[in-house]
Amino acid sequence: MTENDENIKVGGIYSKFSRIALVVLSMLLIFAGPTYVPYILTKVHIDYVASIGVGFVLFVVGVLFMLFLMRKKIITA
Repeated sequence: MTENDENIKVGGIYSKFSRIALVVLSMLLIFAGPTYVPYILTKVHIDYVASIGVGFVLFVVGVLFMLFLMRKKIITA
């Protein structure tokens, strides 16, 4: 019997499932971060300015995460 020396990637960051999950996470941060999170935070009586600040931070994190995914060629533009 011969052994095959190929490295087969089953999981990791480059698998199809991981790529889809990372893109969905990035989109949730970009779109749901500045809209739904401040709404939920104001409903639980958090200061309005603080909730808008948290939404803005989530938006920036989502955009930076999307840029990271593009630079690592996990997704293509």
